[in-house]
Amino acid sequence: MKPVIALTTDLVTDTRRPEGPPKLNLAWEYSQAISEAGGNPVVLTPQTEVEPLLEWIDGWVIPGGDDIDACRWGEPNHPQAILQRPERFEWEERIFRAAPAELPILGICYGCQFLNVVMGGSLVQHLPDEVGHGNHSGGTWESFSPDPESKLSEVVGGGEIRGRSYHHQSIRAVAPGLEVVARHEDGTAEAVESRLRPWLLGVQWHPERSCDHEANRKLFASLVEAARGYSVGKAVRRGAV
Repeated sequence: MKPVIALTTDLVTDTRRPEGPPKLNLAWEYSQAISEAGGNPVVLTPQTEVEPLLEWIDGWVIPGGDDIDACRWGEPNHPQAILQRPERFEWEERIFRAAPAELPILGICYGCQFLNVVMGGSLVQHLPDEVGHGNHSGGTWESFSPDPESKLSEVVGGGEIRGRSYHHQSIRAVAPGLEVVARHEDGTAEAVESRLRPWLLGVQWHPERSCDHEANRKLFASLVEAARGYSVGKAVRRGAV
């Protein structure tokens, strides 16, 4: 069977009912990239019960979204911040805290930032203030060379990665347990990974929108393969095989 890859979703305000509950929002490319890599993508909702969920998923992709409230690392929000609804962070934090360390996790853009914040790090709130340009947003194609000793380099087969970027924030203080393994030429952190967990990666670019570059396809393929191994391990622990 194909490994089940969970997708949490962005939560956006319904413009027709701004005082009502949020709408779920998820770009098509995420599930398409997972499916093409051999996984079985499943979209979650905030109402999904966490404990039963973790019994049947084999991997988790945390997709892009708006900005995390800076109160989570003790700062006021930047005037340019477009805040993610707090329900999303709270929902994903519940999943992260309850998930086994062995669960393969890929954080994309907001998802990368979420991993850093939930593990105790902080963010640059508006990159143009720091690097003097806004070239990380708007779907700009950027190139990165991962640390050759990193899991990311192993996953993509070494060499350069090209990806489209849509962010104006990035990692500042790196969370305990994470390590920056790719940077833009201006110094911006573009990828982090955990060397304490078997498969946890966060990338600032959008690999699901960059799959015409082989390294991004390899990233999803590696996630699915890790999820397949995790699935087999679960079955062994349950005595199913």
